[in-house]
Amino acid sequence: MVELVIWAVLASVAVFILLYRLWHYKKEVERFTEQLEQWLDVIISEKEIEEIEEAEETLQSKIHEKLRRISYIFRRKKEESVREKNVMKEMISDISHQTRTPIANMKIYLDMLKEEPMSDKGKEFVKSLEGQTDKLNFLFQSLVKMSRMEAGIIKIQRDEAPLLTTIGKAVEAIVPKAEQKQIQLFVACSEKIRISHDSKWTEEAIFNILDNAVKYTDAGGKIEIEVSVLEIYTRINIKDTGKGIALERQAEIFNRFYREPEVHEQEGIGIGLYLARRIIELQNGYIEVRSRVNQGSEFQIYLMN
Repeated sequence: MVELVIWAVLASVAVFILLYRLWHYKKEVERFTEQLEQWLDVIISEKEIEEIEEAEETLQSKIHEKLRRISYIFRRKKEESVREKNVMKEMISDISHQTRTPIANMKIYLDMLKEEPMSDKGKEFVKSLEGQTDKLNFLFQSLVKMSRMEAGIIKIQRDEAPLLTTIGKAVEAIVPKAEQKQIQLFVACSEKIRISHDSKWTEEAIFNILDNAVKYTDAGGKIEIEVSVLEIYTRINIKDTGKGIALERQAEIFNRFYREPEVHEQEGIGIGLYLARRIIELQNGYIEVRSRVNQGSEFQIYLMN
């Protein structure tokens, strides 16, 4: 009987010691988890993890040292990225300035030259030169915009504003080209529709799509813009009566410098749709395209409400 009591006491002690150790280990794990979470918070906040001194090498000290290294690498990479972005920003600004001045001078000289007496052939040459100068200016401006976008220099600033105003500015800018080809423009958008968007850059995206529509729509065609407010997004539908896009090419048209083989005689360098998509994506939106050859195209821009 006494032996049973002793065994029972020993078993109870053993169970107690086991439970105590389990409780102790649990507390250690909780403390280590809290410490690890604090270190990760420091890394996320892009600060330096403080150094700790321990008498012996433990799992916690090993993890601490590796996290310190990771934190240092992340901060160094960010500093390098900021420096590279600043260099890119200065270079793009310099290129933009250096090209803008000579092109502006070329236009001035051309205007002066047009006032000089010359033969019909000379007038024809001047007109051609004027057109090439405009194309060169368009090329440089487009490349600068693309470079700024890719370098992250362009910052999207979203404010709640009437969408009709943004669309109206894009349409106003495309009217001269549309009138030259006698293309009709129709806009259906309520003045009450207000969404958070970057008006300036959204106008640029819409204009680029309209520019493509005018470019590839035959004279006497039609372009319709219709806005619908959905549950999550507001949709801007741009439909034209142009030549359309083959199904197998619809995934490529938003790539940089992509141009369809049969339209190389048209002006442009193939970055308008690329910029349009990037601008909308930077506002957490997206663009879809629906098209059939010889039956026009339909671009749908989705912006979050």
